[in-house]
Amino acid sequence: MNRTLYFNQSLGLLLISIIALSFLSSSFFKQQDQLLAQQYIETIKYSDLVIDLDDGVKTSAQLTLPGIGKGPFPGVLLIPGSGVTDKDGTVGFMHKDGSNPTTPAAPTPLLQIAQYLSERGFGVLRYDKRGVGTNNTILDPDIWTNATANDLIKDSKKALNVLIKQPEIDPNRISVIGHSEGTMYAPRVAIDNSTVINNVILMGTLAQNPVKDLYYYQVVTSSAEYAKQVLDKNNTGSISIKQLAADPHLRKFLVPLSILSTNNTQDITKALQKDFGTNESINIEKELKPLLMKVYKNLTSFKSSECNLLGPCPAWWESVSSLVPNLSIIGNISKSTDVLILNGENDSQTPVQQAFLLQQRLTELNHPDHSLITYPNLGHLFSPSPKWSTGLGPIEQYVLADLYAWLEVHSGLSHSYVDTNGYTTLGTNSSSSGN
Repeated sequence: MNRTLYFNQSLGLLLISIIALSFLSSSFFKQQDQLLAQQYIETIKYSDLVIDLDDGVKTSAQLTLPGIGKGPFPGVLLIPGSGVTDKDGTVGFMHKDGSNPTTPAAPTPLLQIAQYLSERGFGVLRYDKRGVGTNNTILDPDIWTNATANDLIKDSKKALNVLIKQPEIDPNRISVIGHSEGTMYAPRVAIDNSTVINNVILMGTLAQNPVKDLYYYQVVTSSAEYAKQVLDKNNTGSISIKQLAADPHLRKFLVPLSILSTNNTQDITKALQKDFGTNESINIEKELKPLLMKVYKNLTSFKSSECNLLGPCPAWWESVSSLVPNLSIIGNISKSTDVLILNGENDSQTPVQQAFLLQQRLTELNHPDHSLITYPNLGHLFSPSPKWSTGLGPIEQYVLADLYAWLEVHSGLSHSYVDTNGYTTLGTNSSSSGN
């Protein structure tokens, strides 16, 4: 009898459990359905525009706005980075149908910034660089190959004027964000529009001249250090031809593209032997570094007849070489324009030291409101990256949260700024390090 009673109790508990699980399962799937439905709720409005850049040159742009409300919203202009860059900042090739499971979707950092800010109350304008179209295609080779730094600065100012004229945008609350190459242009746009621009944000910062200083660092200094710290595992001061031929980081500077594209190790080795001979060992300081210096001089001679996705065009290259660096002009930014600098500590393209130099200069000039945030383990795209190369991924959410929080305060939407470390600041001469 006890066994029967025990069985009946167990059966009762089992039935109760089944009913409870059924209820929970039903509730769970309802929640799942709600979550899936929420993904399709439109929180952003998109408006496609065309910007007239003068001289018959036009480019496509897009304005993103909060899904609800007529504004006027605080406005943000995104100035794109280097190379053939579309309005989304697409890095690499974006498959139209996304059907290739082995190829991850190309990062689109500018679109990501625009969507994040617009979901939270900002109107954001971004645009294709002149001569460039969606998916990093060169629509007009003549326009693209002849574009200079001054052209791109003027284009940024044209885009700013378009943003300000939008009825949904508050012309008294305007911010400019520049990424990479765009950090050279954003301060200049702010200087020439001091009564219009309230805030300048520099992401992946250039402080010195990109050709004379930064490109030398990338081609010569960083490459030589990479050979010493990564390839020379036994600290002999030398590496082998075999190591060099197999390493994509170094060989890209030393082997012609026509040979690299074949990805044939034997052909690459033969190309390297033309410079280093048939010796098995290459001395880093006496052989590799001098050749890298020679490569740098050739690359910056502005005599290249080709212009493609893999390198800068001669017209742009030469114009940037003569451009006054940010360190020399940053003091011309109005004291009423607030400055935020963001940089990954593993940025191999615009190393974090550039951000430190600019922060030091602003402090020296007693600029009343400037902030610096650096992020350990993040690279040029603000995604996880090793020290020597750029990780290709979306911007980390905490970086976007920092960007929004600072803009929220400096656009009059809030009164204090709390960064990802929990530090609260009013934005005056502050510096912190992100997660």
